[in-house]
Amino acid sequence: MDGDAPCRVFLLSPADCRGERARLVMSPRAQFPLAVRLRDDGAPLGEVMSFMSGLYFRGKLAYARAFARPPAGTPGILVITPNAGLLSPDRPVTLADLERFARGDVDPDRRGYRQPLVKGAAALAAGLRPDDEVVLLGSIATVKYGEPLGAVFGERLRFPSAFAGIGDMSRGALLLRAVRAGAELPYARLTGVVHRPRRAPRSAAATSPSRATRIPSSSAPAGGRPRSPTCASRSGPSWASPRATSCGTTSRWRRSCYRTSATARWS
Repeated sequence: MDGDAPCRVFLLSPADCRGERARLVMSPRAQFPLAVRLRDDGAPLGEVMSFMSGLYFRGKLAYARAFARPPAGTPGILVITPNAGLLSPDRPVTLADLERFARGDVDPDRRGYRQPLVKGAAALAAGLRPDDEVVLLGSIATVKYGEPLGAVFGERLRFPSAFAGIGDMSRGALLLRAVRAGAELPYARLTGVVHRPRRAPRSAAATSPSRATRIPSSSAPAGGRPRSPTCASRSGPSWASPRATSCGTTSRWRRSCYRTSATARWS
């Protein structure tokens, strides 16, 4: 690798440690090999997360292994955990570790999540040059990853621009296609992205608004449903599927448009 080229490290969001597949692998009655290994000596975190998440985490891990370019002595891939900061996907974890993850919350307002994450991110940042990049392979729809990581990495924090507007399964498939094609995705800065504010509690009067209140008459054609705004097209690799480069409908009569520039909305 060219010594002057920027290095690139990937941070992977975790699988749901309370989901159905997590409960399956943690069940004392489970007898399949991975569950047995967890109860004995443990299994690599990446393998366990891939089982619990399926296609999405498997795609993230395969993509990061293919395109990570870390500085010497710095891990190229780290997994965000609910309460243990950043861990290598090759680190063995046991059933006790998973049970501890399941008790944690991925919430930047919770000290048990934020403090170890920021501590691990600061240690990672100490080994990076100013022009090196840290790529988040995870949700950009909320502040749970971007806010604490952005405070540490600043403009070095990136995300795949093709992630905007598509769901987890589509992201996993997109990453696997990129690995097979040997083509790295373009990235956008996460710093400065306008995210959705957290919802304020709805008042009793707002819990059951009338239909006329919820649907402004100016947005609907006579006798029909309101027209959805047209989404601006986004360029993408030639091998990306139409779903991977289009906006998804996020409500009954409204289609959200996402932009991947520095002023993009959190998807």
